[in-house]
This record gives sequence, structure tokens and C-alpha cells, in this order.
Amino acid sequence: MQLILASTSPRRRELLALLGIPFEIVAPDFEEVPQPGRSPRQQVEHFAREKARSIAIVRPTALVLGSDTVIELDGQMLGKPSDLADARAMLTRLAGRPHDVHTAVALCQQTPHHEAVAIETATVQMKAYDEAAIERYLATQEPMGKAGAYSIQGVGGEFIETICGDFLGIVGLPLLRVAILLADAGVPAPVDVDALYRDKPYPNWSRFTHD
Repeated sequence: MQLILASTSPRRRELLALLGIPFEIVAPDFEEVPQPGRSPRQQVEHFAREKARSIAIVRPTALVLGSDTVIELDGQMLGKPSDLADARAMLTRLAGRPHDVHTAVALCQQTPHHEAVAIETATVQMKAYDEAAIERYLATQEPMGKAGAYSIQGVGGEFIETICGDFLGIVGLPLLRVAILLADAGVPAPVDVDALYRDKPYPNWSRFTHD
């Protein structure tokens, strides 16, 4: 059975590769447009499912994995910043406060029909960094293309005080959840996922505990 990752994210590609399952990468044919009235959890679930479905429609016998990550702060969704000013505003709002990171993963297949979706939520407590720290971070360009305008596995990890939840879910692909979904679909990972979580073979992972 062919496994397809419906994502162009290098981070998700790197993480999925850790499971030791061969896969193909296909860019999803889906535009992430937030829908009014949906909670951040509902929105991220919709994005992940539709990304997977967009590929499953044209590759009906393949098993397609879609994923999406959003930040929830004060009940509102923070996605990827549209520009540096937007990134600056997001980082300013997040400073010194906790927020939730929701990552949804969806596994879809048309023939035979199979569809499953799971959401992993982690809480991130940010340090009380100042404007100067934000400007230095913006100069790295790392915030662009990242939900909430920061990257826990990159320089942005310096802004984080603690996390409660799956580090990989914050990065963008919670492998424990993914491994369970794949096993349920008849594609078990050949690696020891528990050992993977103990060894933490990904940038900055060892700095954070998995509570």
C-alpha cells in the first residue's frame, strides 16, 4: 500500500521519515481558508482532512496523510503570519503567556474507503521576552511560514519556558498519534516509537519533556 504525505513541509517530511515507513510527497490541492464560526480545533481538523482528501481523490488506492497545526490564544486561532508585521503582532501577544497548539492528522483512502482523524493538543508557556528579542528573531526570518510565528525546533525554542504535551505535535506531526492511525489502517511502523520518544532524535526535542 502506497503512503502519501499530503504536505510540502520539510518538518513533516523529516518527522514522518523517523517512522521508517516509505512514503511519497504530494502537495495538497487545498487552500487553507478559515471558516467563520469554527473553533480552532474544528478548523485544524477540517484543514488536515481536506488536505488528505484532495490527494486521495486522485490517488484512490493510496493511503494519504494530511496534517495541520494552529495556535489557540484567548479562544482565537493564530495561523501562519502574512508578513513581518503580522508575525510581530503574534509574538507580542504570546509573550509571557500560555497558549494551546492544536495539530490534527487525517488518514484517508478512497479504495477501500478509510478515514480517520485525530487531534493532538499541547500547552506552551512562553517566556516574558521583550520587543528587542522579537526584532532579533524577526531578523532571522524563521517566524514566516510557522503557526504562531515561532519554531520550537529552531531559534524560537529560546522563547519557550515549558511545554505540556507532545513536542512533535508542536513541531507539526505527533508521531505517536500518526503511528496509531497507520497501524489501525494496516501499516505498522517498523521502528519502536516509544524508544523514539525516549531518544528524542530531533532538534531541541531533548530540551523539553513529554508530560
